[in-house]
Amino acid sequence: MADPRAFVSFDFDNNETQKILFAGQAKTDSPTPFTVQDWSSKTALPQSQWEALIKRKIARTNMCIVLVGRFMSTATGVATEIAMAKELNVPVFGVYVDGAGTSSTLPVGLQRNRTVPWKWDVIAQAVNQMMGEGKNA
Repeated sequence: MADPRAFVSFDFDNNETQKILFAGQAKTDSPTPFTVQDWSSKTALPQSQWEALIKRKIARTNMCIVLVGRFMSTATGVATEIAMAKELNVPVFGVYVDGAGTSSTLPVGLQRNRTVPWKWDVIAQAVNQMMGEGKNA
């Protein structure tokens, strides 16, 4: 079976570096292999086109992983991506990055009990759990 596919939602303005590192480490450091699809929008699009594009991309994945940074309250696109994943029955979990932790603001729609530290054994457990829950399992 192919590795599970993950859509990674992140604050483009503040956490692009963490997204690049996370995607690279997912290939080598995770005890549960999964593929991070680099489906970020490469250009600025009108809102309706962006939403349609992202929704199609999320629909082709097994899970949505939200990289939770320190400035999540300003990342409105992340909340939209979480809502899209939930609408499509794609399970969602978060990973704290960039100094964020259990007292950091979470984006709307992400549960605190589904947000984990950036430790690959813990992320692997979350990936396995999501694969048991998702529509594409």
